[in-house]
Amino acid sequence: MRRTLPFLLLAAGILPAAAAEPATVRIATFNCSLNRPNEGDLRRTLATPDDLQARTVAQIIQIVRPDILLLQEFDYDAGGQALRDFQSNYLGRPQDGAQPLSFGYSFSAESNTGQPSGFDLDHSGTLGGGGDALGFGEFPGQYGMALLSRYPIDNAAVRTFRKFVWRDMPGAMLPVDPATGAPWYSPEALAVLPLSSKSHWDVPVRIGRKTLHLLASHPTPPSFDGPEDRNGLRNHDEVRFWSDYLTPRAAGYIRDDKGRRGGFAGKAFVVMGDQNSDPVDGASLHDAIEALIGNPRVDASFVPQSAGGAEASAVQGGVNTTHRGDPRSDTADFNDRFAGNLRADYLLPSKGLRVCSGGVFWPAQSDPAAKLVWGDRPAPSSDHRLVWIDVTVDGARCPPGNDPKASGPSHPGR
Repeated sequence: MRRTLPFLLLAAGILPAAAAEPATVRIATFNCSLNRPNEGDLRRTLATPDDLQARTVAQIIQIVRPDILLLQEFDYDAGGQALRDFQSNYLGRPQDGAQPLSFGYSFSAESNTGQPSGFDLDHSGTLGGGGDALGFGEFPGQYGMALLSRYPIDNAAVRTFRKFVWRDMPGAMLPVDPATGAPWYSPEALAVLPLSSKSHWDVPVRIGRKTLHLLASHPTPPSFDGPEDRNGLRNHDEVRFWSDYLTPRAAGYIRDDKGRRGGFAGKAFVVMGDQNSDPVDGASLHDAIEALIGNPRVDASFVPQSAGGAEASAVQGGVNTTHRGDPRSDTADFNDRFAGNLRADYLLPSKGLRVCSGGVFWPAQSDPAAKLVWGDRPAPSSDHRLVWIDVTVDGARCPPGNDPKASGPSHPGR
């Protein structure tokens, strides 16, 4: 069912002839927590089909059956072996009755996580370790991202922003030492410290005669720091980047890793990924995610939801009882003493796309699929939930049976 391009066409960057647009395209984002403590561990784990967590993650994906999938916290390796093995040993095998799933195309690239900065960024008094990396990580590529697609990826037109330096963002919210009022980072550190803790990607995917841009990122959590709030401020600006990128008058400062300046030049897009920022609750600075949701080019009117999110909030209690947001929209199950469950993961389509359905894979406890997400820590799969939407890429009406005004089931079949 999946079509792969001949090697020579891929090497030349030539895409296949356009086919008719499908009725709907299912797009998903999943912080799958397939990170491991040491470099090479994930590659070794996925070399066999026996890892229980990876099998559970794969089963969730097989149940939802997305056409396009962004994975976060999937450790990067330059050769791509871990991603190939995840597809062949896990997605390509039936998991507890779920049907195998394959993707003809993929994209992954280096991450700032674990890359040594050469500076004591966390002010610990010692040099080295995850806190002093360009993005938190114990080795290069930990907590990376990977994109899988049924549709051709225009690799030649991909833009990445991994190297963009944080201080070059106008109005950057750079941290200050509250004890002294001095900048937290030295001028020398700021000269190398990137905005992106992992990377920001603009990946064009060709769907029939249309091009859909996937704007993917995974900002740092706004926690694990001190009163200077260095991670909270960086999270804010990592989220803000997409608002600027989509706003012509604000995007002039942006420069990608190939040196090309300026913001978004396409038409249709979906902002996707674990943004680590709830618009109402949690420790993040909410105005950046609020601005992104309210960007004039974004249609955020459809909010994916689940029955399990509401149930978890009620059952787990704790700080969840103080939250103001709708728990049906939660996508992450965090510590209930400190953060609680939050909406952290997003699929924000551009105006002109039509959302026909969507949901958060968080079944209620009475559902047989609940065992894939409910359980003692660590969770059977991830502390995040897969989020999905169905869209028509040409703005056409949704197929019969799709209600764009109501969230879809927690685990749709296809």
